[in-house]
Amino acid sequence: MDWFFKFPSMERNDLREFKKSVDFTFTDFTRSYGADIEGFFEPLLMFLVWFEKFFINTPWPLIILMILVFAWFGSRSISVLVGTLISFLTIGYFGMWEDTMSTLAIILVATFLCISIGIPMGIAMARSNKIQALVVPILDIMQTIPSFVYLIPVVMLLGIGKVPGLIAVCIYAIPPIVRLTNLGIRLVDKDVLEASDSFGANYWQKLFGVQMPLALPTIFAGVNQTIMMALAMVVIASMIGVKGLGLPVLRAISNQYLALGLMNGLAIVVLAIIFDRVTQKFGLRMQKYRNDGKD
Repeated sequence: MDWFFKFPSMERNDLREFKKSVDFTFTDFTRSYGADIEGFFEPLLMFLVWFEKFFINTPWPLIILMILVFAWFGSRSISVLVGTLISFLTIGYFGMWEDTMSTLAIILVATFLCISIGIPMGIAMARSNKIQALVVPILDIMQTIPSFVYLIPVVMLLGIGKVPGLIAVCIYAIPPIVRLTNLGIRLVDKDVLEASDSFGANYWQKLFGVQMPLALPTIFAGVNQTIMMALAMVVIASMIGVKGLGLPVLRAISNQYLALGLMNGLAIVVLAIIFDRVTQKFGLRMQKYRNDGKD
């Protein structure tokens, strides 16, 4: 292997020049179009700020009631309902309510964006093998690149703030919903599709009347994983100015505040468990309805 490290200095200089050209090109692009890109994301920033203020300024009993309604609608489980109530009361008691609401706001917005982009992309992949062959390597790269790397181009383009953090969270969290939407549609029984063809259904009727309903349990498994990955990104996103539970955790790491880090870390875990149980039980209920329909 010694020969490998003995390239002429000219080749090393070429590599150095290539790196410089990439850096300068991206810097020039940022200076030329950075303001336009920020303007494009301005409505998203306004909505995110409004959504966060809505959660923080709304009286806590009303917020808890809304969360309990969501938990009951998704899980239909008394144990999940009671656990959710106790968890949020405990979070409020220990003074983590505002940070939790900020985290909840960015996670919900990120999940909505991932679903809005990921499901159509998964449908396109299921429709075309060429699109699937093109998108799968991109998803592989997105899932294998360390999450800190996402922050570099996003911060260079948009600076520090909520929108860069939201974009980084979406990039990290979107692959599961894309993959599982594609998988769920492709796993629909061919006999069912042939039956819909025999009734004269066109492509869109088959997609929304047959494939999507049958693929919903798999799609909701993707939603579940997207939410979990978004929550996992909360602490990293706090490094670029995203408020929420990740910021106290980051401060605890910097200043060796064990109690502060554990409390806010456990609050993130609680949110993850609640979302996981609710979406899992909702997916299981949909799977049950699907099986009952087959019977």
